[in-house]
Amino acid sequence: MGEKAVTALRHLLSPGRIGSLEIRNRLMQSAMGTNLAEPGGFFGDELVAYYEARARGGVGLIITEAVAVGWPQGAALFNQIGISDDKYIPGLARLAGAVKQHGARIALQLHFAGINAARDMIDGRDVWVPSMPLPPKGRGFQGALYPDERALTQAARITSPPRFREIGPEEIAQLVEWFAAGALRAKQAGFDAVEIHGGHGYIIAGFLSRGSNRRTDDYGGSLENRARLLREVTEAVRARVGPDYPVWCKLDSVEFFTDNGLTSEEACYFAQVAEAAGADAITASANHDISVARGLTSSYLPHEPAKLIPYAAAIKAAVKIPVIAVGRIDPERADQAIGEGKFDFMAMGRKQLADPDFAKNLAAGGKAAVRPCIVCYTCFSKAMMASPLRCAVNADLGYERANLLAPATEPKRVVVVGGGPGGMEAARRLTLRGHKVVLLEAGSELGGTARIAAIAYEPNGEFVAWLKRELRRQGVDVRLNNRADVETIRRLSPDAVVVATGAIRRAPDIAGKELPHVHDGQSLRAMLLGEEAAGAAGKAGLASRLALGAARTLGITSSPDAVRKASRLWMPIGKQVVIIGGELVGIELAEFLHDRGRAVTVVDDLEQLGRGLSPARRAVLLDEMPLHGIAFHAGASNIRIEGKTVALTDNGGTAQTLPADTVIIAKGAEPDTALHDELAKAGFATHMVGDCRGVGYIIGAVRSAADVAAII
Repeated sequence: MGEKAVTALRHLLSPGRIGSLEIRNRLMQSAMGTNLAEPGGFFGDELVAYYEARARGGVGLIITEAVAVGWPQGAALFNQIGISDDKYIPGLARLAGAVKQHGARIALQLHFAGINAARDMIDGRDVWVPSMPLPPKGRGFQGALYPDERALTQAARITSPPRFREIGPEEIAQLVEWFAAGALRAKQAGFDAVEIHGGHGYIIAGFLSRGSNRRTDDYGGSLENRARLLREVTEAVRARVGPDYPVWCKLDSVEFFTDNGLTSEEACYFAQVAEAAGADAITASANHDISVARGLTSSYLPHEPAKLIPYAAAIKAAVKIPVIAVGRIDPERADQAIGEGKFDFMAMGRKQLADPDFAKNLAAGGKAAVRPCIVCYTCFSKAMMASPLRCAVNADLGYERANLLAPATEPKRVVVVGGGPGGMEAARRLTLRGHKVVLLEAGSELGGTARIAAIAYEPNGEFVAWLKRELRRQGVDVRLNNRADVETIRRLSPDAVVVATGAIRRAPDIAGKELPHVHDGQSLRAMLLGEEAAGAAGKAGLASRLALGAARTLGITSSPDAVRKASRLWMPIGKQVVIIGGELVGIELAEFLHDRGRAVTVVDDLEQLGRGLSPARRAVLLDEMPLHGIAFHAGASNIRIEGKTVALTDNGGTAQTLPADTVIIAKGAEPDTALHDELAKAGFATHMVGDCRGVGYIIGAVRSAADVAAII
């Protein structure tokens, strides 16, 4: 299989070169803020372990998170890494050595945040900008935060209005010197290369874009003038490190949702300027107006796969040096694009977080062997809330030093009850630690309620499918159609029991919920997945029951992917749908149904929608969905179902009547602890993971599974 994977991805997995630097494959880890730095801007054990794990995983080159050349001045994160003094060299050298011992190369990203210098705002320093900023169009990411989340952000630490300062010749000269000095320190610390961050609205990007540069001096106006700082920084870095040391620039290939923003044609010119100034490569990223929430998943974190490839290809056609592409590119698409000459390297962020062994697994078993990113933006959200980097599907991210998968000192016999994500992840991790695991699942399929989540949001299904493959590969004893009780467990004589029975989903007391066109979580799951459930038969008409019976016979309902595809042709849901419940399940279901031609309205008594979604994904969806015609009624009261309508009082006190061919109640989940309580009472060593200990969706299931598996 490994040879087949290498042959199928022969371009992506082949060696590459940037300047004098040989790289073992075309896979790179892009720069991502971690919030794992030590006080004072230093690398510590956690950060070294984080990077070393990814070097061990086979990636060709790692680009560090942004390192502040003027630290603490110009730092975007409160606890960002610094390189403004020689005192940082020993820690940086330790990191470089740890990465290179595994055959990976490492580049240090040189950075000055400019308008995004949160550390300057917190500390009360002037914030250096090319021109005074214009009023924001909206609240962006911050606008979707709950009060408890907002309290965690860097913005919560800013106690007075930022003092923006349009910098002059002296400050510009200081910037150039900081970048050059930082590059030399990186070289002295043993880094293989440096990347100059000239994108994402930071100081160099601020000068390049007409949207943020309205100067009338030699650094504003014409393309040549706006490129002056980029040229001066690149030339200074090249002069300081010498002609043979690899240097490249990260530039925006386009700007989205930005008035007078950077165009692709301008980006190509700036790439040529960087090349002429001594850059050995260009990383082609993108940017957006950060006050527009939906812009987040349109630029450097695109939700649309391969969206940025055409922009990278345009830069590739304009320069004679290698181009590094970014932005949710599947390995097969990357391999094809490299073969077509559209770019030379693929830099990954989220994929590397989800699976630190991405490169090794890809080479050994193809895409199916790689733990998939579910594109939930948990990682970005954590970074934006000044919290340590975390991943919904990889509970080891940020815990590499703790080694939660260390072999058990005393292997045990463990029974896991429940085959949802929490139960499967617990079984997988326990097996990796050396325990003998039996997994009992009451249903005929693994996946639990995540099977519904997989229908509504495809990446969830990819993770569930990966968990199933891993259990098969590890030889875990999985017993389907096996409902557990105290006697069943007793016959298996386990040393420990992990209960992952999920949540009970009962519709709250809403008038009219018994009507035949009203579905709760249980009946909707039964209908879409072809299961038998109390009350489900009465929720579908004869034609629907016949069609679902045929689908069940053909095996369509056993596959979320098949159900997702079939649902584009037919499903037993009316044209006008009202969803009562605006948390994660309701929002993702609304997106799914709208995509299948339904007119959807989401109502809830909550004042703010989207709880359970990562803040970044929540911000984007709540900004984007109304533009697509999905209506929201948050803070509603007196919600009731009256025939084929839903009546309510909106948050302004006005009575509303909403047409509804189908009503879906996406509220009322509560932990199901019944079996755990019975087993504990019977004397078993019992643990809970997943929703049965508190509804936490996939991220909560994976986190709790890791914590429990680590202590057994």
